[in-house]
Amino acid sequence: METIATPFLSLHHITVRYLDKTLFTQLDWHIQQGEQWAITGGSGSGKTALLNTIAGKFNIINGSIQYHFYEAYRQQHTITDPYFNYRNLISLVGHHHTFRNLSNTVDFYYQQRFNSMDSGDAPTVQAYLYDTATSTPETEALLLPLQIAPLMHKELIKLSNGETRRVMIAKALLQKPVLLMLDNPFIGLDVKTRKDFGEMINHIIANGTTVLLVTTPTEIPDHITHVLTLDAGSISGQYTREEFMKRPVPPPAALPLPVMEAGKIAALAHQTNPPSFDTIVHMENVRVKYGENIILDDINWTILPNEKWALLGHNGAGKSTLLSLINADNPQAYANKIYLFDRKRGSGESIWDIKRKIGFVSPELHQYFTSRDNCMQVVCSGFHDVIGTSRKSTPAQGQIAADWMEVLGIAAHATVPFKQVPESAQRLTLLARALVKNPPLLIFDEPCQGLDPQQKLHFKQVIELLCEHMPVTLIFVTHYEEELPIAVNKFMRLNKGKSY
Repeated sequence: METIATPFLSLHHITVRYLDKTLFTQLDWHIQQGEQWAITGGSGSGKTALLNTIAGKFNIINGSIQYHFYEAYRQQHTITDPYFNYRNLISLVGHHHTFRNLSNTVDFYYQQRFNSMDSGDAPTVQAYLYDTATSTPETEALLLPLQIAPLMHKELIKLSNGETRRVMIAKALLQKPVLLMLDNPFIGLDVKTRKDFGEMINHIIANGTTVLLVTTPTEIPDHITHVLTLDAGSISGQYTREEFMKRPVPPPAALPLPVMEAGKIAALAHQTNPPSFDTIVHMENVRVKYGENIILDDINWTILPNEKWALLGHNGAGKSTLLSLINADNPQAYANKIYLFDRKRGSGESIWDIKRKIGFVSPELHQYFTSRDNCMQVVCSGFHDVIGTSRKSTPAQGQIAADWMEVLGIAAHATVPFKQVPESAQRLTLLARALVKNPPLLIFDEPCQGLDPQQKLHFKQVIELLCEHMPVTLIFVTHYEEELPIAVNKFMRLNKGKSY
């Protein structure tokens, strides 16, 4: 006798708008009870927008969503709260955190995690998860696969990427959702942590929670039963897991590279007559600790002009802390023997003297810009080493910014809000922001994070062209060695705070 499928969630020919943009037109999708779906597609295909639509964050102007699981829940439970609705049964975990300070007046700022005095204004994991409540045997069992216990007394701002993601999922699970939606949970994680996360998601599914997961085609956990593929806001395929895994994976098609003329790059690179240095970075027996926790131990590292380095290591190995010593974000630099640009730290230079010589690109910077900043404003903020538009640029600086945006092929986005352009254009905007000062050192901290394979290839090719046509020293951080530009030929590897 054939089992009759029980509907769980139905999207009936929905048309969705957000701000002034139509995201989906007549999209139709049905999930049955017991199905676990992964959603894949290129950057900008609508994956995150689909999760936000289901969560009730976007405006459905035609069609409807039927939350069958909510209707079933109401039949099985007595609900006295008049404001209780389907949203109470859904948890959505994005790949950017929304942590706030204890004062709840300001978000974290970028350098806060490295400043012991200011990081004291960040709540601990325990305070964030439980607020005024306390853990119970039931909640401890619920969070066991997340390995949260060792993190409970750690400040949120001190967490690594992998630890942050675990805490965000833990917070979501404590709400006991019927539907858990995860937006790219594997982003920024090392190989072992990605494997652990896959097993953790399998465990969550095995405990009876339905999961919708945005991920790449190569990182689909074992317990996912179905795969939805999106392309430009439309469903391009629906598959069982077995069907999807049998499909050939096409190589990423090359995006057309901007016409990056060697002469123009060279002219931009030399227009400020940059100073020369004998040594970019020199560290001797560097040690960093917070309380009893040793983050870096006996690090020795010398970087000479025009060298191209990869900085590699697992989540929590100490990479971000090491970069913070170079980027003048960590006050413990003064307690160590560190030379930057031929000058010992603590010999009278300001942090702004150092930052003027460094161009920094990180996907983490994305969340520190406001929705009001357009791409040109973001690029120009690089002249002042600030995040935001608190300082105005001169006409000459504006022209330099425009020239770099033209070289990188993003001039058309100049007046568009930064957070509304595609992920690849955001990353190139941050690259232009790093380049406008013509810095002798570029630091790229996981610059391809969140890009699809096509965009990663494009960004890598752009970096290779820049390395070919301009003198620059590079530190490149990634968990995927295939993202490294060809020019990178030196490696610093960290493991639990030690180099090897």
